Amino acid sequence: MKTDSLRGRDFLTTADFSREEIQTIIDVALDLKMRFAVREPHRLLQDMTLFMIFYGMSLRTRNSFEAGMTQLGGHAHYLSPGEIYTPALDDELREYRTESVADVARVLSRMGHGIAIRCFGQAVNWVYGAGQAVLDGFAKWSDIPVINMESDMYHPCQGMADILTMKEKLGQLDGKKFVMSWAYSPRSQKPLSVAHSALLVTSQMGMDVTVAYPEGFDLDPMVMEKVQANADRYGRSVEIAHDMKEAVRGADVVYAKNWTSRHFFPPETDAPQPEEVQKLFEENRHWMCDEDTMKLANSNASYMHCLPADRNFEVTSAVMDGPQSAVFDQAENRLHAQKAIMALTMGG
Repeated sequence: MKTDSLRGRDFLTTADFSREEIQTIIDVALDLKMRFAVREPHRLLQDMTLFMIFYGMSLRTRNSFEAGMTQLGGHAHYLSPGEIYTPALDDELREYRTESVADVARVLSRMGHGIAIRCFGQAVNWVYGAGQAVLDGFAKWSDIPVINMESDMYHPCQGMADILTMKEKLGQLDGKKFVMSWAYSPRSQKPLSVAHSALLVTSQMGMDVTVAYPEGFDLDPMVMEKVQANADRYGRSVEIAHDMKEAVRGADVVYAKNWTSRHFFPPETDAPQPEEVQKLFEENRHWMCDEDTMKLANSNASYMHCLPADRNFEVTSAVMDGPQSAVFDQAENRLHAQKAIMALTMGG
């Protein structure tokens, strides 16, 4: 088990961590989950402070981080973007409205022990990769760990909750089949981050992965190269499918959720093209995970979704509330996975 190697490090993507380090996070999360269940105090971050900056709505992420810090003996500060200057990269500074990321990171570093940030979408004018650039900027200048609470590229905390849930459901993960499938939603501006992080961590833990999506919803080639490299390293497979039902045959985990098409947003376009991406969405309304779809997976397969789910669009309520659903286990595991991340990176 590697523990000292995580202390003081940023948590921006699981791709920055070895398989052994990911396993350490899982092991610590399981231990903390057991302690929480029996009400055993585990104040590992006594009197420490986590600063949280959200540039978007949050239910699970904000509450799991705040509850987690309280249970670890520390405190989480919620910094509302409407009440502070907007941290911006140097070439984005605007008088009286923004403050340099370098300045914000260094100030907060002298007052607390960790900085957690969510940044994508409207906050960065829907420029793909710009949210991650803000997080990278904080990490460059901060002397304390920076934790990614979701960017336009990665959602590593969700990824860790996902792999923790799969570990609980399946036990041994090597050689199990994980399917990440696009699914229709009336809302066409959801980031690619959940899909990216789920594929990165499952391939790193030795699962065979299949990615299913209609034409036009391909994921970031740079991320998929990392997924393929993981598969090659551990002797596993990466498959691309354009039919959800075919993809889920024999699956151990079916993770069907929506993500947008990056081809209709900067930097591939000069400006966001919401009308065009919505047309592409409407052409693929039939991409829904229903009971017939789940029957094609293994009999003990789990359905997963990061939430919030668009019921009866992405997935039927019968699946969401059915015996194969693991979505609320995932939601609970956000708390335990993030406590492990904070304890290992901020502790000591």
